[in-house]
Amino acid sequence: MKFRFIAALAALLSLSEATSAQSHAHEFGFQSDNDSFLGQGSDRYYTNGLYIFYRQALDVKNSTKLANKVLGLEIGQKMYNPISGYVLNAGFVDRPFAAYLYAGANLNLLYKNESNVKLSAQTGMIGPAALGKQVQNIIHDTFGFYNLNGWQYQIRNNFQLNLSAEYNRLMARASWIDLSASAYANIGTGFNGAGIGPLVRIGDFNQFFNSVSTQSISTRNSSTPLHSRELFLYYKPQFNYVAYDATVEGGLFQDSQPAGPEIRSTPNRAVLSQQVGAAYGGKRWVIDLAAIFHTRDVKTQTFNTHQWGSATILYRFN
Repeated sequence: MKFRFIAALAALLSLSEATSAQSHAHEFGFQSDNDSFLGQGSDRYYTNGLYIFYRQALDVKNSTKLANKVLGLEIGQKMYNPISGYVLNAGFVDRPFAAYLYAGANLNLLYKNESNVKLSAQTGMIGPAALGKQVQNIIHDTFGFYNLNGWQYQIRNNFQLNLSAEYNRLMARASWIDLSASAYANIGTGFNGAGIGPLVRIGDFNQFFNSVSTQSISTRNSSTPLHSRELFLYYKPQFNYVAYDATVEGGLFQDSQPAGPEIRSTPNRAVLSQQVGAAYGGKRWVIDLAAIFHTRDVKTQTFNTHQWGSATILYRFN
């Protein structure tokens, strides 16, 4: 129901906004992830995420290589369950209960050759201090879902400092379709690993230095986009190598033996993901709807795959 509402909203915004191009240097909005968005009736593994964004375009008029540069700030929370948010005992915990609460900043460097480098840093907490149990209780109480049991087994508190780098580059383009390559690497106290894969876009899309695809619609640059607005479908398969995941293995510097009732596990090192979505970028509004499908994150997971929906809404202003 929520996805259908947002899709209808995107269509209305597309019709109501003027078609003339207009630049805005700031944007603010949020992203909500939840497995219930796909209507599968599941409540497991990566079960909820909420993120708030602010982005500001920086001046690049004196640069010979940069077409755009965007500074971003965000706060977010990720929440993980085993097979359900209610387990009878520790034997049913096939993926650790865990939450990650953080604040972060990023710098997105977007080049005229339609490549970009995005550098990010996050600091926060995993464990009870990340408030996963409290937030999930609020969600379940608000919508009349089942009672929770099992957060007593969650990953313990641990401070987090994580860095990441992302790279994208256009490979080929026709008038209505293009292909690009995407890669990332993570290093820190909580998340270490890397991933690579293609991105295919079909529809009305803009260059990668001014597009929903690279979070770069905010701009102070006067360059002419391919389209006055974006409205396209996309497909992004990706191979991910997981060297360390604190939401599964606990804090990097904690004792090798779990403390108290904490349950840890071992991640799969190779994870395949697929993201299918639709994106709209207009004069003021940005909407991105996606469905994400993952192979098993943790070796002990009962189900081989899991999936969730993601909805992003941003408002652009001067």
